[in-house]
Amino acid sequence: MSALGACVNPSPGVAARAFLSRPHLLFIGGRFVASATGRTFATVDPSTGERLAQVAHAGPEDVEAAVAAARTALEGAWGALPAAERGRLITRLADLVERNAEELAELESLDVGKPIAKTRALDVPAAAAQFRYFGGWPTKIEGETIPVAVPDTLCYTRKEPVGVCAQIVPWNFPLLMAAWKLGAALAAGCTVVLKPAEQTPLTTLRLAELIAEAGFPEGTVNVLTGDGPTGAALVDHPGIDKIAFTGSTAVGREIGAKAGARLKRVTLELGGKSPNIVLPDADIEAAISGAAEGIFFNTGQACNAASRLYVHRDVFDDVVEGVLARARRARVGPALDPATEYGPLVSAEQYRRVRGYLLDGVSEGAVLRAGEVPAADPGGGYFVRPALFTNVTPTMRICREEIFGPVLVAAPFETVDEVVRLANDTEYGLAAGVWTRSLSAAHGLAARLKAGSVYLNSWAPGDPASPFGGLKASGVGREMGRAGLDAYLELKTVWTSIAP
Repeated sequence: MSALGACVNPSPGVAARAFLSRPHLLFIGGRFVASATGRTFATVDPSTGERLAQVAHAGPEDVEAAVAAARTALEGAWGALPAAERGRLITRLADLVERNAEELAELESLDVGKPIAKTRALDVPAAAAQFRYFGGWPTKIEGETIPVAVPDTLCYTRKEPVGVCAQIVPWNFPLLMAAWKLGAALAAGCTVVLKPAEQTPLTTLRLAELIAEAGFPEGTVNVLTGDGPTGAALVDHPGIDKIAFTGSTAVGREIGAKAGARLKRVTLELGGKSPNIVLPDADIEAAISGAAEGIFFNTGQACNAASRLYVHRDVFDDVVEGVLARARRARVGPALDPATEYGPLVSAEQYRRVRGYLLDGVSEGAVLRAGEVPAADPGGGYFVRPALFTNVTPTMRICREEIFGPVLVAAPFETVDEVVRLANDTEYGLAAGVWTRSLSAAHGLAARLKAGSVYLNSWAPGDPASPFGGLKASGVGREMGRAGLDAYLELKTVWTSIAP
């Protein structure tokens, strides 16, 4: 049995049930089609371990067809659309996401195991906000006229779409990550072959239906469901001009190497082991709340999870006791239960991975102050309670490796120089947090921490206009905001003689 025993997930609404009962096919060239081989795979409800649906499994022939459809749209109907019409269609997609919000929230909760309260309040509205933000960009993509020294010459730049893009999204925020990538690519005028994670394909397939309903030209967006080899075939395809991937650092390294060898454009949003620092003058209650939610949100399955907590020795016990209290009273349960605060892990594989780290922490001498090592057999659902380790050392695996589960390590520090050294002593550089009432201390640490995002007296606020990405092994490039849009644009310089 799991840490909670077998659970029953409440039934979804009529719209979500209707979607689950339909065939789940590939979306290629504006049509839903079976895979060329007829293969399918199951997607599972993490709250129960039971099958939700059978989904088409794309193979090399399907990748070929999807890339060809995207190229045809790029060089045809989609490429010919005026910028204002591109923006109108993206905004129309935002409207449809909002109109079908409850269905999307339920499907996301069922497939990911994320609490319905979170998908209703965060995932779906944030996805719609991404499309609405990027819907405003197409008419604002401008080149420049350059005052060159060459006589009788006009020199100007054009910003043009990179081309056909492969977008591979993770299982922790499937709908939102699809919106992050699609919004920017479509605003830039690119066409897309989108592959969701095999664990969580459902909302991406529902999004494909909404794309068709919005009226995008056939082939503008294609959706392929499948596993790692499906994604690899997409990455390797010579017709792909850019790859955007969110996922593990190990897979990101492989994709980056392949993209480098072929000189393809690439954006990689990868792993993290993010430090969260509490100075002695911090608002302690706010820091406790931020530390707990920073790691336990989405059951720790976030690339920018606040997984390393460093607290000044003067307030260490107070902060740790506050986080422990939150961990111990956390309501862990099935995703569709409105009372659930933290749902299950996404899969049996992830359950085993997190359990392994909990075992390692205990065996290496860390003290498990909250949570427990769950049973080897997850039983009816992949539940792991929020866990907190103290008495840790920087060399322990639980302190160095990304766990991607609700596991927090906490350690005291005495000086700012010491905590900067501890915080930066990692191969990752995605996010970092600082809690203090001192303006100079906050911004001083923000400058010294090696991270793509630094959160001061908060953890992980976000906005479509704000770029997101990491340093070091946490990735290459940025998503969201103007920086995210620019990743899908090429700059062309045009020289024109205007001599009489």
